[in-house]
Amino acid sequence: MTPRIPKADIPADVRDAMIRRIGAVPEPAEVLWHHPRLARDNDELAARVAAWDAVDAGLKTLTHMVVAARIGCSWCLDINYFLALHQELDAAKAGQVPRWRTSDAFTPLEREVFAYAEAMSSTPPEVTDAMSAGLLERLGPAALVELTVSIGFANMAARANIAHGVTSQGFAAACEVPPAEDAAGPVCDVTSAV
Repeated sequence: MTPRIPKADIPADVRDAMIRRIGAVPEPAEVLWHHPRLARDNDELAARVAAWDAVDAGLKTLTHMVVAARIGCSWCLDINYFLALHQELDAAKAGQVPRWRTSDAFTPLEREVFAYAEAMSSTPPEVTDAMSAGLLERLGPAALVELTVSIGFANMAARANIAHGVTSQGFAAACEVPPAEDAAGPVCDVTSAV
């Protein structure tokens, strides 16, 4: 599918930086670049959200995938699977995120976080006092605040991508999981798929 808004021309230095960072220019960035200040602010916000450290980065990546699956953002699933592999998360586990309720790959805490993410991603939100209290007890206030804002950011990104018509770009398809005996880890060459 082609985005509903044509891709804008991004300055060469910005394109090159994106390619160095993830191997390709993300389609959401090409759409957002019609408003360069907004595009730069969005990129900066995404980097800041990723840099917060009260919640494990891997858990936040998997949670972003839960949000993407709930809302239906194939681009978000695609890029977050790619990011999960670069964070050296278990590829099989990351692949189970859309089926987290029925998969035995996840810990009780992950399940609790994923339920909270889905509840936040519902319209209207379905977060309960019990959900918040359980996570507050397990994570503490700073981590729960960070988790909540991270999920809110994931919702913003996913909903914008869907509205703009941005779909999977091939990041996940570029990731090959090596045989179990190969300790080298996943191989992701996004440039070959995009």
